[in-house]
Amino acid sequence: MTKFLNMMKIKYALLMVAIVFMASCKGTKVISGGTVDAKLSSKSVIKAHYQNEAGFKTLAGRVKINYSDGESSQGVSVSLRMEKDKAIWMSAPLGIVKAYITPDRVSFYNKLENEYFDGDFSYLSDLLGTEVDFSILQNLLTGQAIVDLRDEKYDIGISEDTYRLTPKQQGTLYKTLFQIEPKNFKMALQQLSQPADKRLLEIAYKNYQSIDKEVLPNEIMVKAISKDKMNTIDLEFKNLELNGKVNFPYSIPKGFNEIEL
Repeated sequence: MTKFLNMMKIKYALLMVAIVFMASCKGTKVISGGTVDAKLSSKSVIKAHYQNEAGFKTLAGRVKINYSDGESSQGVSVSLRMEKDKAIWMSAPLGIVKAYITPDRVSFYNKLENEYFDGDFSYLSDLLGTEVDFSILQNLLTGQAIVDLRDEKYDIGISEDTYRLTPKQQGTLYKTLFQIEPKNFKMALQQLSQPADKRLLEIAYKNYQSIDKEVLPNEIMVKAISKDKMNTIDLEFKNLELNGKVNFPYSIPKGFNEIEL
């Protein structure tokens, strides 16, 4: 447990993205199947993607995380709560590590190290090499595109039984790729890369579940590559409840040292 928490401290930006993904609950059904229609345009696929956006108000559940940096690995189960568009909260066993994220704030503390961080999203953005904000994290956890696909024009192709979308005009610094599954038009793969810096962030959605008429991710793999280093996190979400009452108990303990960034 201590080893895992130390890795959380060192690579917190990656873990923050990972542990705020969606959860699934008992009695849910894994969704599979769907047939790709080669006649659909990119505009039609993008429209369907946003028509199928999850509409829940609150979420509460647990997520099992398996983390590896290529040299060591560790697993832990984390409590997760969310109020859509307002707050994301998580807690490791016994509250040893807690995090609280709002649209304008990222805060976490570690009782084993007697330290805390309380600031904006620049910390996560710097470590991930791309702009990160609350909406991006929320889109990640609900299987939505991390950018607004309606703002650009995309070429469409078929890859691995999914719709493959690439911008007609790729950026000079960043390259993006999106794959959308055909049954519910949710994300199958999201990829953001910086070829010049040999950096890659990839989010693969292994499958989805139907929960109270909502279609939400069930298993997700996050991969972050920076030059010759690679971190991977596998997530399995459990015991989800939607639209119930949630609270976010969070208070930085007195006497803790602020992490200097």
